Amino acid sequence: MAASHVAAALLDDAVKRRFPRFPPPPGAAAEPREEGSTTTGMTVNTPLCFRGKKILAPMVRVGTLPMRLLALDYGADIVYCEELIDIKMLQCKRVVNEVLETVDFVAPNERVVFRTCERERHCVVFQMGSADAERALAVAKLVESDVAGIDINMGCPKEYSTKGGMGAALLSDPDKIESILTTLVKGICKPVTCKIRILPSVEDTVNLVKRIEKTGIAAIAVHGRKKEERPQHPVRCDVIKAISEAVSIPVIANGGSHDFIKEYTDIETFQKATAASSVMIARAAMWNPSIFRKEGLFSLKEVMQDYIKYAVRYDNHYTNTKYCLCQMLREQLETTQGKKLHAAQSTQEICEVFEMADFYEETTAVFKAKKTSLETETQDEDDQMEDPDVIKMAVRFDKREYPPQITPKMYLLEWCRKEKHPQPVYETVQRPLDRLFCSVVTVAEQKYRSTLWDKSKKLAEQAAAIVCLRTLGVPEGKLCEGENHLINKRKREDQERLNNRDHGEDLAEPSHKKANFIEETSDMNVPKMPL
Repeated sequence: MAASHVAAALLDDAVKRRFPRFPPPPGAAAEPREEGSTTTGMTVNTPLCFRGKKILAPMVRVGTLPMRLLALDYGADIVYCEELIDIKMLQCKRVVNEVLETVDFVAPNERVVFRTCERERHCVVFQMGSADAERALAVAKLVESDVAGIDINMGCPKEYSTKGGMGAALLSDPDKIESILTTLVKGICKPVTCKIRILPSVEDTVNLVKRIEKTGIAAIAVHGRKKEERPQHPVRCDVIKAISEAVSIPVIANGGSHDFIKEYTDIETFQKATAASSVMIARAAMWNPSIFRKEGLFSLKEVMQDYIKYAVRYDNHYTNTKYCLCQMLREQLETTQGKKLHAAQSTQEICEVFEMADFYEETTAVFKAKKTSLETETQDEDDQMEDPDVIKMAVRFDKREYPPQITPKMYLLEWCRKEKHPQPVYETVQRPLDRLFCSVVTVAEQKYRSTLWDKSKKLAEQAAAIVCLRTLGVPEGKLCEGENHLINKRKREDQERLNNRDHGEDLAEPSHKKANFIEETSDMNVPKMPL
């Protein structure tokens, strides 16, 4: 067995020892089958059941992966993620994170917008904010294979949701509601739900829900307050009950944290008062997610330590971890521990506040070693796949070494024109493990690349151009090379353009702008390397 494979096996064991409650990595054990699945491994699409369930509500900044997993550990049947806006999600790319064993949806700025894992795949509902049926469908298709259901937010009254016609703003546009939900139900295989608030009258609310039911959705969650009401206003159990009695689809009662739910037994009380099929819990779960435990609440100290373990295990951003812990502490924020938490500026500092510094060090060491092992394995695969005809050097592009707006790619393009060669062709791939880029440039039927991987496609292409120029012995435009003919050329062209414009002539764009255009057009979608 190769050394890298041995290291990986040892690290998998280490992860299991550090996180004994977590499921084994994908492939290490038989995957639990959904009802209706077959022994061949193919899964029949059996809808997620929404009857008799206790559900973690979608909460902005709270419903991230650590909180969802903790709620499941404590007894929640279904967990909703925080509302994520359709436009932001459509900018994301799906990335398999081998180190964390997660699926990440990553924005262009490299921020993880949505992270999920195998543990929750059959019970997490993805909630989105949308006011457009086609955009909603596009997002649903993007995440469909990684979640158990799709929900449309039609109840949030906050501006970040209602702007653009999303959230509670949809309640005044039944036609758009019908369009979005019908498009989703017809377009994906996973169950579709929506979450609403009540309208000014019971009759209008019931009529809206009946219209929503006809779209074919699997369930509807009802927050028993109007869009202008806040938690201090009483939840309208009578309206939720009227809805439950008027439709045949499961109704999920929401909004009982302030008036009803203080411990596990209160969940059933709220369900009976609303005649609902299931109960969705928001703030009571945010304050202490062990509200889902039949055996009773855990102490806040134990809950926060469990939460931090998940936050570290899944590399949750420290600001989100800090926010969720502050919601749990509530009135204890003015204590010494609360003040230390408020001052923490990293996950490590948060762990120190809760006397978990050793856990942080051990866990990050495990994942650092695992990342190194995977990188070694990936490098071994790269070496096996390597084209021996490619000329390689270990170089990077540092723009500080070049004049403004002058790049090696421009110099290479200029050289190819001068030598009557076809313009350079760049082929760029992205490595899934660390999302770094490598580019190969072909010039006069010869390929060149840097052996170093870069954080962006453009940097990788510039590095490849440098390898080519240095191999050919051609200047690459660095400041240390002295007089820069491209800068002089640009000055002459700009002066000529200015003179001609003074004489009323309109010449074509100067060559340096054409060169820039050619560089930009090469920035297309980048394929990922096979694992």
